[in-house]
Amino acid sequence: MAKLRTAMDAAFWDMDISSTQNLDGCAKAIPGDPLPLDSCITGKVLRVQQLSLLGNGFPLGIIPSLTPSLSKKDVGSFTLQSLLLRPSFGDWWLGLAGQIRPKKLISNLKEDVYKLINGDEFERPSFKDVADHVMDKSLYALALCTQIPISSSTSLLLSSEVHGERKGRRNKVLLFHKLPLHDIILNAAWPELFIDRKGRYWNVPESISLDCSSLISESGLRYRFGVHKNSGQPQAVVNSIDNDAPAALLPGLCAKAAFSYEKKKDLWRQKETKEDLYIKTEKGTFWRPAYDERLKEPHACISAIIGGTFGAWLHGEDKKLKLTSEGDSSKVSSSSRKRNPVFADLFGSVCYTFQHGKFRKKYGDLTRVDARLDINSAFAFAKNITSMFQHTPAPHDNSASLPRLGLVFQQQVAGPIVFRIDTKCVVDSPWKKGLQIEDFMYTLSYSLRLLRSGKVVAWYSPKRKEGMIELRVYEF
Repeated sequence: MAKLRTAMDAAFWDMDISSTQNLDGCAKAIPGDPLPLDSCITGKVLRVQQLSLLGNGFPLGIIPSLTPSLSKKDVGSFTLQSLLLRPSFGDWWLGLAGQIRPKKLISNLKEDVYKLINGDEFERPSFKDVADHVMDKSLYALALCTQIPISSSTSLLLSSEVHGERKGRRNKVLLFHKLPLHDIILNAAWPELFIDRKGRYWNVPESISLDCSSLISESGLRYRFGVHKNSGQPQAVVNSIDNDAPAALLPGLCAKAAFSYEKKKDLWRQKETKEDLYIKTEKGTFWRPAYDERLKEPHACISAIIGGTFGAWLHGEDKKLKLTSEGDSSKVSSSSRKRNPVFADLFGSVCYTFQHGKFRKKYGDLTRVDARLDINSAFAFAKNITSMFQHTPAPHDNSASLPRLGLVFQQQVAGPIVFRIDTKCVVDSPWKKGLQIEDFMYTLSYSLRLLRSGKVVAWYSPKRKEGMIELRVYEF
């Protein structure tokens, strides 16, 4: 599977999910939730850098997206983004990105035009009325981002963005340091935006994490450890009846470690040959590499990963999370917000991949299917199986105890254009709910042959009603 290693990364706080709700193009996955769809995971290229590169292929450098408003429904979901300024300071990168929601502006201006045509002197719009529509701050958003190379192995990212339809400003600091065999990441944001498995957004007033992760060794062993601190009560961005914040987002200081072992076995593989790289025509011999070098060899393989997590809450015990029935009505009982001060668990995934075609010809040269079974929590899964045989009632929220089946289908449309659909299903017992579709996403990508494994991706999520165009390099 494309991102099998995320089975371990999902247990930490630094997994970025592509989202249109922030101008940096990402929100954080909630640790402990089931693995997100592969197409949801963001690339490594900064959003402002993506806007700079993608702008070359769009009129006036303006990139469209679908961004449903979380606070004002009348502003519309269609947005336009662009990189407004990009001054150069040598290795120091700086960019100013802007966003506008044109739907409300156009509808308001249409009303003014109608009044003008109607000829009613008392309702005729003035220049001030038109200016007020144009200057309505709920239509706009701005983000300033800078990346400062401190050394050849250390870089600092600073960003700040403001949305006219929201209160306050979102600030972010990311410090990345690369060691020979490890990566160290310091991430801080206030507030931080998280997204849960149901597609709901949560704001955490302050979120700070420090993680150290090893590179994947030749044997397939990988590990990481770190600490994370949340401050302030998490708030649902859109109020609903189910307003119980996930336990992982509650205030506290947590230390966590994880390890994983990954193995891959080819059932068969057709290796690339010199005949594949060159094509003979009447005009001569031409070099013809694959549109994406990671899709150049037809094959069938089985891959698996198994690992574990363990940690402790060093601050923010249950006694500090207890709530009474008095006070804010949005608060819920402490029984639904309990978390263990010390915890440990196991996880695992197994995947089967089949690819037909070498992704070189213009038509019919790529069909790929991936099927992955994920067990997010082995202990919860075992407890659920035991309760089934003992005929005891299942836990109130047994989402972690149910396996997930992920299916990915990719088909070449024409040349470098590939259609992809990601589906995630919950696997329950046949006499209960059986197999249920939990989430799915549509993707259309255009592979950039010159980048060897780079592509422009346009995705749409029906659950979140969001759509976005991204640039991804070596993100397969």
